[in-house]
Amino acid sequence: MHIAPFDNQNKPIVDVDDGLVPLNYFNIVKLKKGEAFEYQVPGYETCIVPATGSVDVEIEGVSFAALGNRGEDVWDGEPEGVYVPSGAKARIVCVSDETETFIAGAKYDKVLEPFDVREPDLVQYGSDDTKTHRKIKHILGQKQADKVGRLLVSELFTVGQGGWSGFPSHKHDTNRLPDETRHDETYNFRFKPNWGSGLQMLQREEGKAGDAYHIVDGSTICIDKGYHPCAVLPGYEMYYFTILGGLTQRSLVQFFQPTHAYQVETIPGIKDMVAKFK
Repeated sequence: MHIAPFDNQNKPIVDVDDGLVPLNYFNIVKLKKGEAFEYQVPGYETCIVPATGSVDVEIEGVSFAALGNRGEDVWDGEPEGVYVPSGAKARIVCVSDETETFIAGAKYDKVLEPFDVREPDLVQYGSDDTKTHRKIKHILGQKQADKVGRLLVSELFTVGQGGWSGFPSHKHDTNRLPDETRHDETYNFRFKPNWGSGLQMLQREEGKAGDAYHIVDGSTICIDKGYHPCAVLPGYEMYYFTILGGLTQRSLVQFFQPTHAYQVETIPGIKDMVAKFK
């Protein structure tokens, strides 16, 4: 499902127990210097990630200062995040001129401990030298495996201008280990320049025609099931903030579409990507 950009007024874009992706939670919070935002999501662990600007974060008396180091867009600096335990009360205060902050969440009942993820803690892979056409920066990834319940949070950047991402086509909508896990997924897209756009494909079943969505700067995509590669127009760069919430485990097991699965062996970097999405 495609949710076109709109002024959400700091209210969840994907709320708890969503009808399509109930394992996910997503909010975008926009603040000016000195403004504050408080939230609490029972039954969901969350992660605060400034898309732009810098914020101070307080979680049940634990403070994390000056989170985020970006300027005017997501290409201007590296991501940082703070993990918020399930149901904990969090307070965000803007300490830059303004901020646009993502709040990503996954359904999880157990209460863990808050922590921050700074630039040195990131796991990054993919490069300009591969044909995977994306760099992935894990904010909550394999390095935080013993600190998080079911939530995976990352940022994906297309390599160069134009091209495809999320290929070979894959899905993760059915719990049938060791071949596949159920992970609901939510994306938020950005383009550089911001008048660029792209395409999100969603093929529900092998051998049958699927759907396609025209994505623009600020588009949100919710994926409950099916194979889902995406593309950006020539001459533009694409970024997407990615939220994955697992039903029974955190580690993602992707099932590659049988038609295209052989390309796992031919495209450099794909096996490394699969191994590191934990």
